[in-house]
Amino acid sequence: MQGGTDLTPENKAVTAATERFPCSCQAVSGVLSRIGDKWSVLVVMLLSDGPKRFSELKRAIGSISQRMLTLTLRGLERDGLVTRTVTPSIPPRVDYALTELGHSLCVPVRSIGDWAFANHAHIEAAQRAYDGREAASPAT
Repeated sequence: MQGGTDLTPENKAVTAATERFPCSCQAVSGVLSRIGDKWSVLVVMLLSDGPKRFSELKRAIGSISQRMLTLTLRGLERDGLVTRTVTPSIPPRVDYALTELGHSLCVPVRSIGDWAFANHAHIEAAQRAYDGREAASPAT
């Protein structure tokens, strides 16, 4: 064996990680990309208080386009996080609500939001320091 990581089955540290994360984490990459999307997080948090109409969500988010909100809601519905209920009326009423699975996402999303809020100033300071170092260093 040359230098590097020993990937033989006898190396329990490596094989145990592979058992916990099958297919090199590919099994969860789609889920993480959905819940890591900024629009999805905002929609989930807005729906945590109860069902909302499309226009309510759009107004609350503000900076999202109608198309992006539609795509986000469809993706969340496809993933089983949101339900879409159409009430026949003129015009038709469409309500969006979190499923049980969607509600279970609120706790970790809220925790990440709280962490981001608490550390926002630290992150901005680190970005300014990094940008200052980059600006001061000679171009390579």
